[in-house]
Amino acid sequence: MKKLLTSNPTPAPAAANSRFQAFDLLATLVAVVRTDGEVVFANSALEDALGTSRRTIEGSQLSDCFTEPQILQNALEGAGSNEFAALRYDAWLRRLNHEPLPVHVVVAQTDTPGEAIVELLPLEQQAKQDREERLIDQAQANKELIRNLAHEIKNPLGGIRGAAQLLQMEIESNLTEYTQVIIHEADRLQSLVDRLLAPHRRPHLVGDVNIHEVCERVRSLILAEFPKGLRFIRDYDVSIPDFRGDREQLIQAVLNVAHNAAQALVERIGAGDAEVTFKTRVVRQVTFGKQRFRLALELHVIDNGPGVPDSIKDRIFYPLISGREGGSGLGLTLAQTFVQQHHGLIECDSVPGRTDFKLLIPLP
Repeated sequence: MKKLLTSNPTPAPAAANSRFQAFDLLATLVAVVRTDGEVVFANSALEDALGTSRRTIEGSQLSDCFTEPQILQNALEGAGSNEFAALRYDAWLRRLNHEPLPVHVVVAQTDTPGEAIVELLPLEQQAKQDREERLIDQAQANKELIRNLAHEIKNPLGGIRGAAQLLQMEIESNLTEYTQVIIHEADRLQSLVDRLLAPHRRPHLVGDVNIHEVCERVRSLILAEFPKGLRFIRDYDVSIPDFRGDREQLIQAVLNVAHNAAQALVERIGAGDAEVTFKTRVVRQVTFGKQRFRLALELHVIDNGPGVPDSIKDRIFYPLISGREGGSGLGLTLAQTFVQQHHGLIECDSVPGRTDFKLLIPLP
């Protein structure tokens, strides 16, 4: 182990922790190192990833944690000689009792001479963050599109319906079937518009919510519609606390997801082996929606159906996109909207035989 130069001594552990304690709040892996490679500070996320204690990491050579240590050594030398302000590259991180982890490495200078910050972004985590950001941006764009489109449709619809009613009073009785078609279709479109606007009209009614009461309500509604051939599996973590939220909105969100699952299981329901699983868990120190949360609720709605078609897998939360003939394509869009109003997110992982919709909602 190299000793630090006396002209620039290593900060005492307490002082280093005080300087860098904010890094413990980050989900990414962070180490502060001297440009000779010796670790001054490692955050808790790096501890978890390496499977060893901070005390063991600090004072060691960070390059020893990589399958190709020389690349990091060269990067640190470049940072120390001011060849660059920041450098990025991909590498493999060694982990205790685990396979190496692919990471994106960012080496950046600090304001302290002879010191650099090394940030490690697990590549699967980076892909997950990118996917979540796309979902959030997509949901916001959907929200604006739906509101504007619904208002544009609603006004002329009222005029069409009113004109058809007036016309019906003036024409011969044998022609009223045509005006009835106009009125009926105008009413159908009006109902669709009302559903599009529903999440934005109704006030957010906040109260104490028990997620298992929500699940049980949805379960009873689904089984009332599909009384035979469908089995519900309940895998609940009963320690999950109540949280503040809009109970009716969450019931509707979970119902939309579960109803989609049941409709995708029609063939299995006929065969008598259809299954929908409600699984609840608490996850800790989780990052989603560009934010890090100490605790979050994770509700899985899992079915053993055919899976989401590949052709729409990346667009299932778009409005009017449906994998089922006759579907409105609004159920998942509205579910995502309701969950995002609770600062949460819905994700989907689907392969033939298993589709998992995961609802994430922050807990206090």
